[in-house]
Amino acid sequence: MDADDSRAPKGSLRKFLEHLSGAGKAIGVLTSGGDAQGMNAAVRAVVRMGIYVGAKVCFIYEGYQGMVDGGSNIAEADWESVSSILQVGGTIIGSARCQAFRTREGRLKAACNLLQRGITNLCVIGGDGSLTGANLFRKEWSGLLEELARNGQIDKEAVQKYAYLNVVGMVGSIDNDFCGTDMTIGTDSALHRIIEVVDAIMTTAQSHQRTFVLEVMGRHCGYLALVSALACGADWVFLPESPPEEGWEEQMCVKLSENRARKKRLNIIIVAEGAIDTQNKPITSEKIKELVVTQLGYDTRVTILGHVQRGGTPSAFDRILASRMGVEAVIALLEATPDTPACVVSLNGNHAVRLPLMECVQMTQDVQKAMDERRFQDAVRLRGRSFAGNLNTYKRLAIKLPDDQIPKTNCNVAVINVGAPAAGMNAAVRSAVRVGIADGHRMLAIYDGFDGFAKGQIKEIGWTDVGGWTGQGGSILGTKRVLPGKYLEEIATQMRTHSINALLIIGGFEAYLGLLELSAAREKHEEFCVPMVMVPATVSNNVPGSDFSIGADTALNTITDTCDRIKQSASGTKRRVFIIETMGGYCGYLANMGGLAAGADAAYIFEEPFDIRDLQSSVEHLTEKMKTTIQRGLVLRNESCSENYTTDFIYQLYSEEGKGVFDCRKNVLGHMQQGGAPSPFDRNFGTKISARAMEWITAKLKETRGRGKKFTTDDSVCVLGISKRNVIFQPVAELKKQTDFEHRIPKEQWWLKLRPLMKILAKYKASYDVSDSGQLEHVQPWSV
Repeated sequence: MDADDSRAPKGSLRKFLEHLSGAGKAIGVLTSGGDAQGMNAAVRAVVRMGIYVGAKVCFIYEGYQGMVDGGSNIAEADWESVSSILQVGGTIIGSARCQAFRTREGRLKAACNLLQRGITNLCVIGGDGSLTGANLFRKEWSGLLEELARNGQIDKEAVQKYAYLNVVGMVGSIDNDFCGTDMTIGTDSALHRIIEVVDAIMTTAQSHQRTFVLEVMGRHCGYLALVSALACGADWVFLPESPPEEGWEEQMCVKLSENRARKKRLNIIIVAEGAIDTQNKPITSEKIKELVVTQLGYDTRVTILGHVQRGGTPSAFDRILASRMGVEAVIALLEATPDTPACVVSLNGNHAVRLPLMECVQMTQDVQKAMDERRFQDAVRLRGRSFAGNLNTYKRLAIKLPDDQIPKTNCNVAVINVGAPAAGMNAAVRSAVRVGIADGHRMLAIYDGFDGFAKGQIKEIGWTDVGGWTGQGGSILGTKRVLPGKYLEEIATQMRTHSINALLIIGGFEAYLGLLELSAAREKHEEFCVPMVMVPATVSNNVPGSDFSIGADTALNTITDTCDRIKQSASGTKRRVFIIETMGGYCGYLANMGGLAAGADAAYIFEEPFDIRDLQSSVEHLTEKMKTTIQRGLVLRNESCSENYTTDFIYQLYSEEGKGVFDCRKNVLGHMQQGGAPSPFDRNFGTKISARAMEWITAKLKETRGRGKKFTTDDSVCVLGISKRNVIFQPVAELKKQTDFEHRIPKEQWWLKLRPLMKILAKYKASYDVSDSGQLEHVQPWSV
């Protein structure tokens, strides 16, 4: 699929939510199959969006079982029914495996129960089995209606009135085993649980020089095992899609003993529960433990994570994903016609898309078939681009070839951290160093940013020096906000002294400005005529050229967790409004997305100017809210959203205007947003994007091998980022046009499109552009 989104109608043809009406429609929402964190956020979004557009929304309790049993299992939902569920794991409407629905007789009962309440729109949140069942139900619908009419259970008018059933699916599954979507609801939260355990185990394993074998969920899909192995730098990983080669037992033991010889005090082996060898025989965690104990004599323990991975509170990513998908599902149901095939709403890059449900199910089944037939390369390919990319990156970073097998390039590549610290920077440095060494370069670490660069704080850094860096927060290399402009002469001297052939900068807006300064100084200092690339790493997520920055996800989770705790503190006191200030400079990303993830009533940001009337309307809105059963409010404010409407001003205004109705508390989150261990997303993102940056550097250096060519063109100074659905390198010279330098933000920011969602889900009227919705796309294995 193309990166440019030419589907959106232009100008006056734009389509807004106001053009769609749910009047007279009834939507049934159910969760089915295994539970997953974030299902509640999806249910909340479906209910609130449905009510917002005028539809009737009903809960179907206990999945398909509730649909078959009917009665009180199908009940109308109101706005308050889904209050305070955003932060709750599992599903409040229950889920059950249902044998009865597998029979036509069971589906006949289900159809009758839905018709009694006029429900002809179904939103199903579950795995591929649940969605396949929904599609079959949809196909049989008219036949079931005719049978009910013959039996005298409904009249002829009802057959015509409810002639067709619309079905939209959302995939809730912690395994991320559904083809066609980047991430299923629950996957990110499951990774959080795994990484929490791995981080805890690492400290005890280190103390005793132990080997730990960790078994994670994934009977047919190795996604959780693969990404957690990538995120914690595991020594070995076993996946169903990519079994180890013959003789793996010996190879693994050699690898473990080599790592011990390099002074590594612990070994971590991650096993998916469905791991197999090339003959499709299971590889169990016990078998691996026995092997390590008998061959190497290491003190080895097995930890099976089990249902811990399904539990706990959903991560910020899952809440935002589920909220977006829930809203998209309702729009898809409103737009559906009798000819629309059942679709699944899913995520591609940061783009919500609709895909034909059965195409996705078919491809998911094709993966299993490929594994059964031992066509493992096909299985990896069918899993999609991101799975294959993760696997290749893991292999490159985990296994070092002996030095004599790596052809040397005689190039020196330097890595530097610039700006404020961001969680995930260390994972990015580790990845760059290891990929660089594997490509035959000599890697140099620059300590303390451009300041340290000018002073010559530069040392060679080796493969083992970066071991265990992925889970560390902050910046081990040290980072400063100092720009290179003042030190160009000294930096050029250091570039010459250390013969630096390429530069990788990992940092935030200062790194971007620094790159521009180095690029501008090329005419004067030929030392800067080398490939230079920047990887965005800042909690503010304000770097032009990328939709995401390393560190922003960790900060978002900190904000979300803190908001959850603060909201809980109000459950006893009642009638309380909290005003919370977030970081981000002038960029409202953290406030806006934090508001969406925490279920805030308002989020004030610089990008959307507001005045006293808006503040007044928020107070009125909260006053109305206090009359309901939800007697607490949450307001987020970006630190630089307004010069005069400060956090103190808003707090005092709310306190005065809310007298006798609610009281106020304020909280400035401050630097806790920059600290902490990186989230799984940031570890994985940092690792992959940095590896990609090193591949670019290697390709650039290859162009000039032996010719001593100078790099003077714009395309040799780039920012690497994610844009819509692709990872792209953009020359800084081009990005200048897209930058608001005064406020240090990009002129266009994708997440502003999600702003109305937060308002709608908080019961405000908002104009939501749905031009991007609407067309079904087709699943391609490499589009995933």
